[in-house]
Amino acid sequence: MFAAERRQLILEMVRANGAVSLRELARVVQTSEVTVRRDVRALEAEGLLDRRHGGAVLPGGFTRESGFPQKSHLATAEKTAIADLAAGLVEEGEAIVVGAGTTTQELARRLARVPGLTVVTNSLLVAQALAHANRVEVVMTGGTLRGSNYALVGSGAEQSLQGLRVSKAFLSGSGLTAERGLSTSNMLSASVDRALVQAAAEVVVLADHSKLGTDTMFQTVPTDVITRLVTDESPAHDDRAATELQALADQGVQIAVAGSSGGGAANGSGTPGAAGGESVARQQRRDVPLPGPRRQVPGAAAGLRSATALGEQSGGAERARVADLRRR
Repeated sequence: MFAAERRQLILEMVRANGAVSLRELARVVQTSEVTVRRDVRALEAEGLLDRRHGGAVLPGGFTRESGFPQKSHLATAEKTAIADLAAGLVEEGEAIVVGAGTTTQELARRLARVPGLTVVTNSLLVAQALAHANRVEVVMTGGTLRGSNYALVGSGAEQSLQGLRVSKAFLSGSGLTAERGLSTSNMLSASVDRALVQAAAEVVVLADHSKLGTDTMFQTVPTDVITRLVTDESPAHDDRAATELQALADQGVQIAVAGSSGGGAANGSGTPGAAGGESVARQQRRDVPLPGPRRQVPGAAAGLRSATALGEQSGGAERARVADLRRR
């Protein structure tokens, strides 16, 4: 295969899938990863795609949505931690909406234990997670099934949400930036997510650190509409995630970080833990002087003994005088 033909095939694969690994590209075009990496570098120079660690994506930082089988195996520990923290925001008897996604599916599994809860969703996965929860009422939207993420989309889903009012909306997405807010790669999914947001008094976004700073094609929730972000603790070297978190907080978004040292504290604040309190107590005890052996003034013991002896001598003389008077 000539280089031009090989690069055209690479470009078509990226356009069709949104993101492709170098290994997969090398397998399809039947060449080495070294050659494919050189081709990807050449296509990036022409502005036709962007290189990423171990692969290539659509240009401009816009990525397409991966299918459910791929997403379900990504950041599983992070999604679990986020779902645990987000479940604590739901109270008994509330009515909420839960959007489609693998993170919201994890949340739904935990909501099955909340009594008196009403959950409105367009996600078959969320509904399935709550199907056997006796104390939770599940309301499904209408719409057309989108097989890649098992969600109901289209005008039927949007119309079924008209006139609805709930306390909170829990949504996920493909990317989150302080500039554009939450975004997704599919137009139909974005439209339904916007309808879910309009039905809620508060909007809670669930997004792991890998989505922070990532921008995708269709905006779903602008930053000024997001009430709270529940995310996980990003690696120390991930400056992009830290920058986005600070920018989101500056715009009024409440940040809740799962697994943080503050016990899931928000906005970088937290109460001291048990270890910190114990340390303070030890410091206070060190500041208080401990009682020690009393010091004696030199010669005091001898003086005390002398005074005692004089008292005894004086007492003996007095007794002798009294006895002499009795004899007289």
